Amino acid sequence: MPRNKNLKELSKEKRKESTLGEIIMWKKLRNKQFLGLDFDRQRLIGSFVVDFYCPSKRVIIEVDGDSHRSKEYYDKARHECLESLNLRVIHISDYDVKTNMPAVLKKLETFLNGSN
Repeated sequence: MPRNKNLKELSKEKRKESTLGEIIMWKKLRNKQFLGLDFDRQRLIGSFVVDFYCPSKRVIIEVDGDSHRSKEYYDKARHECLESLNLRVIHISDYDVKTNMPAVLKKLETFLNGSN
């Protein structure tokens, strides 16, 4: 997987400054707890740091909160760039992670199994 090594420090910073939604999501994904799949947190891919990455499924999970409201154009271009690397990207709202985790996990399971 291509990566920009200059972003390594940013990745470490983002791990330390995770949002509540990212922390909650990580608690469900780490240690192969979800469907027995291995996930990486704040993974460098190309020129981006993605929230979560499952190498075996080539899936990126982005937890989108308030900071994404004014970045629609950037987020769309980023999404398309990641998909051009033959990766699948799913966006989950921070609000949903905090308020309806069972539905989030069901949506994620469906996505991981190939149905969008």
